[in-house]
Amino acid sequence: MEELVEVIAKNIVDQPKKVETAIKNDDGVTVIELSVADDDMGKVIGKQGRIARAIRKVVKASATKEGKKVELKIK
Repeated sequence: MEELVEVIAKNIVDQPKKVETAIKNDDGVTVIELSVADDDMGKVIGKQGRIARAIRKVVKASATKEGKKVELKIK
């Protein structure tokens, strides 16, 4: 799951070297924290949050297929 988020983010941003992900577990829910450069934040979020919503849907679909609960936080 973490690799999926990282690959998607690196293909969207201008500074892929600054893309970082971290995983935390919170009451049975896996939380993936995505950090990007300040200049790339708008590209990851998109207009009205469309890109962020799409990334979350892909991650949720992948997690559901594996029987897991995953949440994505963009920092």
